[in-house]
Amino acid sequence: MNDIHHELIDFIESGSPFHSFLNIQVLEAKPGFIKLQLPYKPEFGGNMERGILHGGISAMFVDIVAASSLWTHLAPEDKTATIDLRVDYQRPAMLEDLIGEGEVRMLSKSIANVHIKIFSASTPDTLQAEGRAVFHIKRHQ
Repeated sequence: MNDIHHELIDFIESGSPFHSFLNIQVLEAKPGFIKLQLPYKPEFGGNMERGILHGGISAMFVDIVAASSLWTHLAPEDKTATIDLRVDYQRPAMLEDLIGEGEVRMLSKSIANVHIKIFSASTPDTLQAEGRAVFHIKRHQ
């Protein structure tokens, strides 16, 4: 996890109360790419009869993975804001951990575009959801 500022991993995993509650874990991080794990919690259940997560959990995870991948390019003082977020569900997510990968596809001084893939942990080769995010960046001067 070289070439990224050392505070980034701690911030992603525990820098916000929400991330701490979710127990987000960084599996891999390098400039322009991140891989995160979202451990399953029973509260994430959507349709318990079918054994699937609530769709909002996947959407929330897409947002976290997108922002985290962008942060691999930024300094701790830089600020970001989501302009647009899109989630395309490919299949239901099962009641288990999710894995998310984010890749920065375009980065300018003030705008970034990120592509996100979400997988259920037991089927890492099967896309569960795909996302795209556009961010505004305000760099520290």
